[in-house]
Amino acid sequence: MFSSETRIRVHYALTDQMGYVYYGHYAQFYEIGRAEAIRQLGYTYRDIEQLGIIMPVGTMECKYLLPARYDDLLTVKTILQELPGSNKVVFFHEIYNEAGEKLNTGSVTLHFMDRQGKRPARIPQPLLEKLAPYFT
Repeated sequence: MFSSETRIRVHYALTDQMGYVYYGHYAQFYEIGRAEAIRQLGYTYRDIEQLGIIMPVGTMECKYLLPARYDDLLTVKTILQELPGSNKVVFFHEIYNEAGEKLNTGSVTLHFMDRQGKRPARIPQPLLEKLAPYFT
């Protein structure tokens, strides 16, 4: 299993009139967590695109447990439960506040596609090699 943690401070513009994080922003929190997890492996989305692969989102699920509020310091935990072996990867996300309360869970499935032809592709070999030790 591979896991990464990213911290995000909730600023005022992310909240609604009640001071809660607007529900639509959780997709951005997941995106930030994924980007930082990939960076932890030594890559960026740009690097993957330069390998000829794009990663569009296929599905996203989100469950709201407790509200995040203005000025909370959130921890976005990003988890790969299995090594991507086909043309897709599933990222699981958990979001916690500073008190350690789980606020949100979700998953996002991204598909590996050839950048030029927009056809299904396999995970880039260099990225697969970086991930493999976490699953032995």
